[in-house]
Amino acid sequence: MVFSGDLYRDKSFVLLLGVQTLSVLGDAFSFVAVPLLALHATGSVAQMGVLTALTGVASVVAGTFAGGIVDRFDRRRVLVACDVGRFLLYGLIPLLWWVSPVIWPLYVLVPLAAVLGMVFNVAYVTVLPSIVDSGDITRANGVLYATYAAAGVAGPALAGVVSGAFGPVAAIGLDSATFLVSAFGLRFIRLRPYEKKEESGGRLAGARFLLGNPVLRTMTILLTALIFLTAGLDDLVVFHLKETLEQPDAVVGYVLGAGAVGGILGSMAVARVRRRLGFGPTWLWSTMAAGTAMVTIALSPGVAGIGALMAVFSLAITVGAICSMSLRQEITPPHLLGRVTAAFWTIHFAGGPIGAALATFAAAGRGVPTVVALMGAGLVLVAAGGVFSPVRRSGL
Repeated sequence: MVFSGDLYRDKSFVLLLGVQTLSVLGDAFSFVAVPLLALHATGSVAQMGVLTALTGVASVVAGTFAGGIVDRFDRRRVLVACDVGRFLLYGLIPLLWWVSPVIWPLYVLVPLAAVLGMVFNVAYVTVLPSIVDSGDITRANGVLYATYAAAGVAGPALAGVVSGAFGPVAAIGLDSATFLVSAFGLRFIRLRPYEKKEESGGRLAGARFLLGNPVLRTMTILLTALIFLTAGLDDLVVFHLKETLEQPDAVVGYVLGAGAVGGILGSMAVARVRRRLGFGPTWLWSTMAAGTAMVTIALSPGVAGIGALMAVFSLAITVGAICSMSLRQEITPPHLLGRVTAAFWTIHFAGGPIGAALATFAAAGRGVPTVVALMGAGLVLVAAGGVFSPVRRSGL
């Protein structure tokens, strides 16, 4: 990874990059090891599903109050507290397991950790504008996301190795330790102060600002449609590779890995592209490219073509996602950024599970290529609709 000189010299940014990478690796360990432990304890896929559902519900519920916490309290301390809390929660799992190997503590401890994870993620978005200048936010987000994507590739593989050699309990214990190290590192980050203001509307102040700004309001609508249309793509590609093309698990991993590589490339390119084209054209063209890649995936008969197109899709989606997040960080008042971030995530991610369920249900009857082609065409229409919206005329 090549850092620009000014970002590399910013000790707080480099420290944030380091602790974020460590947190992502820890999350990857939990993502792999917790389901494996549940399966080891119960032998039931249904029990794994219950645990996943509880964790998802906990995250959604936390999103309704995470923004208020982040805007009210010192954000660096919030980050540290969330990491210390996750260290304690995940650390309890191996201790309780060694005393008595029962499943019920997972149903309590893992959802509680998900709540802290949601608060941490909201706070994490808010601290970047207090570290780097406004003109560097897109570039900084690109560096952070590239590292996130790389850790997201390496983390599950490493977690699988540790779980295979020492068991999932040991992997969860190692995950716990990463949060403690991250908390220690966060104590040394220095944030620029901002003026805290009381805003009418309380928790709804973020949603009011989000929906009151023409560009952010339009982006919320467009991104809600985007998430609805793309949430089920990975599941459909995996199903298509396994059931239709009869490929082994290793090939599935290679194709999804190609998508991760595309995400890394997109994160490295986004600052340069936005600087040249501006926010509106960058987001619209990237969304158009993502939709076109989806349609072409549906028409591709070979594994190599699907892998290459997944890389193109991930590259385009990553460019759009980083642009969107950077714009919110740039134009939202600092004292509202936590609530705006939480409101944005709650609104536009809500349709994802519904879209994924509908896509997989439709694919069972109509076939994966047809459904993916329709999803891609819908994404192209989302981009076309944005051409006639304040997004194109934003001048940002």
